[in-house]
Amino acid sequence: MPIPTELKLQQGSRVLQVSFDDGNTFRMTCEYLRVHSPSAEVRGHGPGQEVLQVNKEDVNISRVEPVGQYAVRLHFDDGHNSGLYSWDYLYELGSRQDEYWQRYLERLQAAGYRRQSGEGDS
Repeated sequence: MPIPTELKLQQGSRVLQVSFDDGNTFRMTCEYLRVHSPSAEVRGHGPGQEVLQVNKEDVNISRVEPVGQYAVRLHFDDGHNSGLYSWDYLYELGSRQDEYWQRYLERLQAAGYRRQSGEGDS
C-alpha cells in the first residue's frame, strides 16, 4: 500500500490533505473523516453495530498525532480522538471518497436527519 509523504491540515477550510508516494493526493473534509472514524464508537464492535454520526457538519481537527510509522490519531474539536487512521485506511477513504460520502448522505436521509451545511453535498 502507498505511504503518505505529506499530511497538511487546513483548519480554515476544515480539510486534511494527504499526499501518498504513488502520486495520489486526497483532500478530505474533517466531517468526512470524523463520520468514518475507525473507532469502536463509530464502527461498533462488529457488523451491523455501526453508529450513524450526526451533527458533525462543523467539526474540525485540532491536532494530528503520529502513531508509530503506520497511522495517525486525529483529535477532533468535538472531543473524539479514539480512532487510529492507518495509512491503508486513509488511502481507502481518499480513493473511495465519493462512494463513501454518498452512502453516508443516504444513511442520514434514511434516518430523517437533515444536514445543516451544504458543504460536500455534491
